[in-house]
Amino acid sequence: MEKLIQGIHRFQSDVFAPRRDFFRKLADGQRPQALFVTCSDSRVVPDLICQADPGDLFVVRNAGNIVPPHGPGNLSGEVAAIEYAVRGLGVRDVVVCGHTRCGAMQAVADPLVTAAMPRVRRWLEHAQAAAEIVCTCYHHLPPEGRAKVLVQENVLVQLEHLRTHPAVAAALAAEQLTLHGWVYKMETGEVFAYDPATGQFAPLVGGGSAAAAQQGTVPDSRA
Repeated sequence: MEKLIQGIHRFQSDVFAPRRDFFRKLADGQRPQALFVTCSDSRVVPDLICQADPGDLFVVRNAGNIVPPHGPGNLSGEVAAIEYAVRGLGVRDVVVCGHTRCGAMQAVADPLVTAAMPRVRRWLEHAQAAAEIVCTCYHHLPPEGRAKVLVQENVLVQLEHLRTHPAVAAALAAEQLTLHGWVYKMETGEVFAYDPATGQFAPLVGGGSAAAAQQGTVPDSRA
């Protein structure tokens, strides 16, 4: 805890004080550029990866960057945050960002990992479709290859779950929202974006996202 407390003091003196006017304006309200859904993994820091300022990202984090699909009585913090971001804040972009070396995806691939964590296991059932795709279509790959594909497939499955939410479906139909699928490779710092035109994840380069997946179904072929 001492490191965290020292960090707060440095923030107040070295970050907040020189930008006091900026932070005061933030106190009046937020207008984030995007809703960013990512994993709770402590090594994944959206603001750092995107070099975003406070107020730029409306962030939802959980184990496995999961979006529970819409359904009767299927309420959660994720569902509320998505609706608020789209309807209340008017975000125009939603990013679902997975990452390499994801413990949640390791648990999806090997249920024994969560043998003593029944609630975690139940939560990760929202990623089961990705596991089924990998088992069916990529069983020929070595374990490392299957792990890589599982992370990618899970991002695409969660994008499909996003489309089931009424606020998202309406915004997509009105062409007021774009969905993006990203994978952060923590070993290199690279971000790979899904391109629906090729059905592949490719390195994200300047000048716009290759991961716009606005409407329709996502192709089945992957990198």
